[in-house]
Amino acid sequence: MKRPIIEVNKISKKYRIAHQLEKYVALRDVLTNIAKKPFGFLRSKVFKRGSAKEDFWALKDISFTVEEGEAMGIIGPNGAGKTTLLKILSRITPPTKGEIKLRGRTASLLEVGTGFHPELTGRENIFLNGAILGMTKTEIRKKFDEIVAFSGIEKFLDTPVKRYSSGMFVRLAFAVAAHLEPEILLIDEVLAVGDAEFQKKCLGKMDDITKKSGRTILFVSHNMAAIQNLCKRCIFLNKGKIEAIGEVKEVVEKYLGATSIGASKKILKDYRQDNQKIKVLSIEVLNGLGGRFCLSWARPIEIIMEIEAKERIRQVFFTFGINTLENVPIFTVRHTDSGEKLWDLNKGRYKIKVSINNILRAGLYNIHLAAFALTRKNILFYIPNAAQLEISDISPSNEKYLYHNNGIINVNASWRLINA
Repeated sequence: MKRPIIEVNKISKKYRIAHQLEKYVALRDVLTNIAKKPFGFLRSKVFKRGSAKEDFWALKDISFTVEEGEAMGIIGPNGAGKTTLLKILSRITPPTKGEIKLRGRTASLLEVGTGFHPELTGRENIFLNGAILGMTKTEIRKKFDEIVAFSGIEKFLDTPVKRYSSGMFVRLAFAVAAHLEPEILLIDEVLAVGDAEFQKKCLGKMDDITKKSGRTILFVSHNMAAIQNLCKRCIFLNKGKIEAIGEVKEVVEKYLGATSIGASKKILKDYRQDNQKIKVLSIEVLNGLGGRFCLSWARPIEIIMEIEAKERIRQVFFTFGINTLENVPIFTVRHTDSGEKLWDLNKGRYKIKVSINNILRAGLYNIHLAAFALTRKNILFYIPNAAQLEISDISPSNEKYLYHNNGIINVNASWRLINA
């Protein structure tokens, strides 16, 4: 019987966290205490600032196996232990308990610049990384041109990598890891540093690595669309423990639905506004997949905004818009676009509901809100990043649509087949 290429058996990782017990002490306090007690200052509390230590388990009893040629996704909220797990598998940090078996050469992309020597050039780092992976100089030379072409940094190949941008780092690091043919490739969220074109290129390469080359990938990402397109199985980590492991569709659905109750509502406290005549208290997403401002791409976008008018305001109109994460506007709508008149607000609280047929494809987007008083010709408030909205490619029937196109928006089109 063929053994799995990765075996993780009851892995746990413990860290010691120190908590300072006393408040911050300024230099003038130290000097004052020394002046008051010149012979006893060494015993003073100034130099005995206590601290309490706490055990923190970043991972607790993690067990799973990965077969050769499999792409396994790892998802979970920030602080769940995803990066810690990859660092243990990469042998960067040892586990406190448990056992790991890796049957093959392993390459890792955990953070920008990992494994690169800043004083060496891009060319020299390709050979250095290859040597670390156990490749001979002849093997590296055979792949050298492919690595450089994929990375797209030919112009800066003989420049020390300390002068590279984070995007250039990632381009070269991924190109090296993907082309020097390790049996196991561990990838953290580092690919998010690259531009959209390069991310798409990397996902295509990872798909080729598993399907054509039969190599194994562990892929950590907050991009659910990328996880679903690349992986067949997935692990959902939460607070250092495995919440679910299995088919990617089921695990992603559980992850999106496992956020805390009320997570689809965001309380807005601090934001820039030109006056205090009107205040936005909260923004809420309805008909989501269970929280985290997440909607199916097949469902309409429904937002509820709670506001408080501090005084009577006449002839007000509200706007709601969505931008990409790079703050490229996709659309903005006014409440008057639907035929509504300008609103007169009395002092008090109101709820405003916005319903829009969803034209967005799967991905992450920023929501922005604004309100204007027409009579006074001024901005009542403007919140450029009120919340982040995720559109998932899970349909209302919980089926994944594999064949919808790339891009930002969905467009309704009429098709006909005509005999020539």
